[in-house]
Amino acid sequence: MKSTVSALAIVAAMVSADVAYAQTEIEFWHAFTGRLGELVAEQVDTFNASQSDYKVVESHKGNYSETLNAGIAAFRAGEQPELLMVFEVGTATMMAAEGAVRPVFEVMGDDFDQDAYIGSVKGYYTSPDGDMLSFPYNSSTPVLWVNRDLLQANGIDPDVDLSTWENVGEVLDSLAAAGVDCPLTTAWQSWIHLENMSAYHDTPFATQDNGFGGTDTELAFNSPAQVAHIGAMGEWAQDGKFIYAGRRNEGGANFRAGECALFTESSAGYAGIKAEAEFDFEVRPLPYWSALKDEPQNTIIGGASLWVMEGHTDEEYEAVAAFLNFLSSTDIQAKWHQDTGYLPITGAASEATREMGFYDENPGTDIAVIQMTANEPTGNSKGLRLGSFDQIRGIIDEELEAVWAGDKDAQAALDSAVERGNALLRRFERANN
Repeated sequence: MKSTVSALAIVAAMVSADVAYAQTEIEFWHAFTGRLGELVAEQVDTFNASQSDYKVVESHKGNYSETLNAGIAAFRAGEQPELLMVFEVGTATMMAAEGAVRPVFEVMGDDFDQDAYIGSVKGYYTSPDGDMLSFPYNSSTPVLWVNRDLLQANGIDPDVDLSTWENVGEVLDSLAAAGVDCPLTTAWQSWIHLENMSAYHDTPFATQDNGFGGTDTELAFNSPAQVAHIGAMGEWAQDGKFIYAGRRNEGGANFRAGECALFTESSAGYAGIKAEAEFDFEVRPLPYWSALKDEPQNTIIGGASLWVMEGHTDEEYEAVAAFLNFLSSTDIQAKWHQDTGYLPITGAASEATREMGFYDENPGTDIAVIQMTANEPTGNSKGLRLGSFDQIRGIIDEELEAVWAGDKDAQAALDSAVERGNALLRRFERANN
């Protein structure tokens, strides 16, 4: 009897080993830490537990720029992951990387329903023929976060109209007069205050439909509309009404700590703000200048998409397709949207969220969706597709910092950013034509 039991144990162990060996493993490199990092890990764990054929291994590789650079270096060394998170401004770079990426629509196969994805989201990552090149994993858009308690404590109605920058300016005056140290701060200054400001007012950021029409594009964000906005913010900075905290999301810590009254940030700030804020907060639409436009056009997305890297086996691409189908499923996508503040990438996930009463119970969480879908995008508001844009953003950051410090006026700074950025666009054009 003992020998029979031992034999069965050996057979069971062999079968278990065969199953483990047969499991196809893929790597997913991303840029998330904190609460978002926890939610990514949760998604991966849920997928891995839902089936036994595939295993996804997620790895944090630094911020967005660092993750992109890690992926490029890994490809050159022949050690690339199957899935690489690339922020939206790296789209043109990835499209130009021939032989390095495999389009998502090819990986997903003939049954892939691209019409299931929200047009304003997938459009950023599609070819001129309408085929999805990458998977729109985390798509956000900027909004205005409000510390209602801080407004009320300083004699300001927390329900005050903040729909226009003119109204915001008046509130900033009141906050400064009341002695508030941080009336307004921001994250991602170029994305919110130039890229989205331009789209929101239907003003070109660059020629050739912001680069969608070809690589022979030139920057155009030094027009009167952008100069007026940056000029106003420069004055607020000099008067202590706008506090600049850094190029990425350094201002988020100040807002979550209750120090700042108003905060322009991604809709995906919801995850961290909900987890940390010990005050009554609210999300409002991104303000617009009524002097420039009767009503706003639409904001554009930020965040990142997942690119499938070349150089892997058919089995590994099957695993990638299974994982992306899982991420697109209505329940998983709705939960991701509700937990993070990122846009739902499918219409079904958006509708499911509405039907379960989430928007009613969490007022303002649908603002990002409304801003993106209220109007049909124009050539000025579809998004940006510019080569070397990560480096161009660095140039913009330098020039905006000069405005906030009072070292340059808005026109001079934006003229310089356009001239310096165009030099990089011409270099990119020569390398890819």
